[in-house]
Amino acid sequence: MSAWPLPLDTLPRLQQERLFSLAEERDFDANSRLFDEGDVADRFWLIRSGEVALDVYVPGRRAQVVETLGPRQQLGWSWIFPPYRWHLGARALGSLRTWEFSAAEVRELCEADPKLGYELMLRCAAMIADRLQATRVRLLDLYTPHGNLPS
Repeated sequence: MSAWPLPLDTLPRLQQERLFSLAEERDFDANSRLFDEGDVADRFWLIRSGEVALDVYVPGRRAQVVETLGPRQQLGWSWIFPPYRWHLGARALGSLRTWEFSAAEVRELCEADPKLGYELMLRCAAMIADRLQATRVRLLDLYTPHGNLPS
């Protein structure tokens, strides 16, 4: 790997190498379900190419897409916090190429290298904040009647 994907490309080189020593290249076909809301979150991915739709289950309706992720973005953060369950679902929109990481191995690495753990968690926390805001905006767009938005 010559270029490291965001959000991890700003990690010190040695920490990048330690983390990526755990990565496996993994490809998905178009329309593959990577995970469903509520399933065990035991891994995460960095997208090399392609796009993934994040969706939320809505009773009586089909899953609603709340965000689309693409190259150089991290897919998955639910692996960080017990009980390690996905908060959303994910589906490949087309052919998808990723680096896949085992959550348990990454957590062990973070415990063994607290500096790496701290840096990784800072990046994940920023990603979580961005995703929650994007989800909030999308849900408001889906469920707020037009014309009833506060001014």
